[in-house]
Amino acid sequence: MEKHIDSDKLLERLENMGPAIKKYAKAKADRVYIDQYRKSLKAILMAQAKERGAKTGIELETYAYSHKDYIDLLTGLREAVEIEEKHKWALENLKIMFEVWRTTQANERFIKDRV
Repeated sequence: MEKHIDSDKLLERLENMGPAIKKYAKAKADRVYIDQYRKSLKAILMAQAKERGAKTGIELETYAYSHKDYIDLLTGLREAVEIEEKHKWALENLKIMFEVWRTTQANERFIKDRV
């Protein structure tokens, strides 16, 4: 399965790597923020449960984990992870394409030198 990689198209894609890196960085920052906020939200909801009369740790956690706000946050976390992974693998794809192109170029130089 040999596929020629057009140098001009590859260079164009590599020039777009800067914006792609920024998108990935933002997506990761958003995901980490949501993941960390999840802990704060759990604490807030457990405090609410205590105000409503929950006494045991299990009652506090049950209230927090089953609360709509917590479930909504988990939905947002799922979406943030999906976005982060999409940008991560777009960058990985660019890196792999570049490495394949470099290897192809080296192979072509080697063949020219041998002929």
